[in-house]
Amino acid sequence: MTNSIEISADIQQLITTDQAWHYYIIPKSYSNKIYEFYIDDTKNVIDTSEELEMLLGESIKLIQVPSIVIQKSLSKYYRKGEKSKTKKDVLHGDVSRDDFLLFLINEANSVASSDIHIETYEEKCRVRLRIDGKLVERYILKKDEYPALINKIKIKSNLDIAEKRLPQDGRIFFTEGNSKFDIRVSVLPTLYGEKIVLRLLSKDATEIDIRELGFNDNQLKNYLEGIKKPHGIILISGPTGSGKTTTLYATLKILNKEHTNILTIEDPIEYTLDGINQVQLKENIGLSFAAALRTFLRQDPDVIMLGEIRDNETAQMAIRAALTGHLVLSTVHTNSAWGTVSRLIDMGVPSFLLASTLTLSVAQRLFRILCPHCKKEEAFDKSYLPPNFKAPRIVNKHYIPTGCEHCFYTGYKGRKAVYEVIPIDIDLSENIKENNFNINPLLKQKGIKQLTDEAFNYFEKGITSIEEIYSILLSN
Repeated sequence: MTNSIEISADIQQLITTDQAWHYYIIPKSYSNKIYEFYIDDTKNVIDTSEELEMLLGESIKLIQVPSIVIQKSLSKYYRKGEKSKTKKDVLHGDVSRDDFLLFLINEANSVASSDIHIETYEEKCRVRLRIDGKLVERYILKKDEYPALINKIKIKSNLDIAEKRLPQDGRIFFTEGNSKFDIRVSVLPTLYGEKIVLRLLSKDATEIDIRELGFNDNQLKNYLEGIKKPHGIILISGPTGSGKTTTLYATLKILNKEHTNILTIEDPIEYTLDGINQVQLKENIGLSFAAALRTFLRQDPDVIMLGEIRDNETAQMAIRAALTGHLVLSTVHTNSAWGTVSRLIDMGVPSFLLASTLTLSVAQRLFRILCPHCKKEEAFDKSYLPPNFKAPRIVNKHYIPTGCEHCFYTGYKGRKAVYEVIPIDIDLSENIKENNFNINPLLKQKGIKQLTDEAFNYFEKGITSIEEIYSILLSN
């Protein structure tokens, strides 16, 4: 017997979290009206078997395994605090009832999941949760129960239950006990039915501290100096899910003063913060980034935050707002901080205007932090690095994830951002005017660390693994 047990989502649903911990058991299978469970070899097998037969109403077979195996599997599959449904509840009718959706949202919120994916295939339907940036399969649903769940979500988000051919977007305002947050709903028609993604927008920006996000001392100094300027444009680049919005709201929290008028236009509004006027994008009725920005300029703003610069019109309006004495914060999808400059020029922004308005260009990525309780040191070979990456220093050892009860046997505990911060000074401004994009030597001369440098530093210090930063090093 190995020191771990692998079980699928449908097997996991055979018992609840409370039952798993109470009896110290892990389900193995269910067929021909017989439940098979792994059980801690220190437990009384006869008494436990009799209790489970009474509880589940079926025959029970128990397989004894070492206590550490059960402990590891319980921490991985049955996180304490979750209120799991049994197979009978979830698979045999409960999905069509109100409380399954309520339970699903509560569970996702309790494990700090950002998204719930509900999807259907030819033979099965499943529910996955995104935790720390990774999707985890959580439930298997019956095909005939899937439509009822989809319709329930559509009704709660005010969508058309008869429309199954076109994508739809909606919103649910979730309230239960002390939990109050918005859920963005996206419905997508696929080959075997509709897929729904629920984005939990449950974060309160008052808890965000810019010093805890991942800036090094020099980057933080440059960033805080940049946002002190009364006008100009500050751009943060990175792919979806790289934490750009979190950085923006950590910035707004600093700028949020009684004498400052802050307006934001977002899609969706992911954080709430008292004292800031937030506007939800609604392109279907003409409320686009550009349209909102036009109105913002008549609202006597000091600071404007645009969720994203997507097109020429929005880019031109953002530059105009910065030129007329406003501080503008926004995001752009590019691979590097300097790549933002060429992207805006490609969008039609004149380079001389960009040179006179751009204050800071920032790029960022997210990586998972190795669990400090169980990370394991190993010898490192340079072949583990991407082929085209030139390591700044020789590394002889590195740390790998192993998994323990502190990290639910994932090997990782939490996430951190890695940054590249370029303050635009006179030299860089001249390069923008001249459309000179090959400025790496100048950045090195100014001591500006690139994303790859910072990511490599975190890896070298044993804070993260090579797997987590591999994609960042590829962009070198």
